[in-house]
Amino acid sequence: MREQQSRTLAVGRVVKPHGIRGELVVEVLPDSPELRFASGAALGVQRRGEDRTQKLTVVAARPHAGRLLVVFEEVSGREAAEQLRGSLLTVGSDELEPTADPDEFHDHELEGLRVVLVTGEEVGVVREVLHTPAGELLSVGTPQDEEKLVPFVSEIVPEVDLAQGRVVLDPPEGLLEG
Repeated sequence: MREQQSRTLAVGRVVKPHGIRGELVVEVLPDSPELRFASGAALGVQRRGEDRTQKLTVVAARPHAGRLLVVFEEVSGREAAEQLRGSLLTVGSDELEPTADPDEFHDHELEGLRVVLVTGEEVGVVREVLHTPAGELLSVGTPQDEEKLVPFVSEIVPEVDLAQGRVVLDPPEGLLEG
């Protein structure tokens, strides 16, 4: 069984400042933005090239051109906002709410799981979950250090067993070749 340790997970990326009062344009990564960016929510900030994490408190957030415009209590003015450009906004994985749907998973729950075929043959390990406009893909690292991209759909991934630490694949012919 795979042990779940609390990790820092990115929930957004600061794209750029907006206006002169310190508002930030944030690209939201898939993870309940209505909860993460609610007034009073605390988020960590990881700046490029720095190991330390700063905390920010959300004052307000509103949709804007497919992204969010976010005001943080600790960011006043464009200059302070500019310093956050490119930073990741984070939460601890222990702060994530469990999913109500048994067929829905947080990315960190899938990363590190063994990947096997329905026949039991080992394929590799889930490296990460990629979110694309066409849907989610599992990036699977093979023992030969190759990357295989597998659509995360029930026809191809009929079973995810967190207790056993594995993902079961039933891939169409040719998907894992090459």
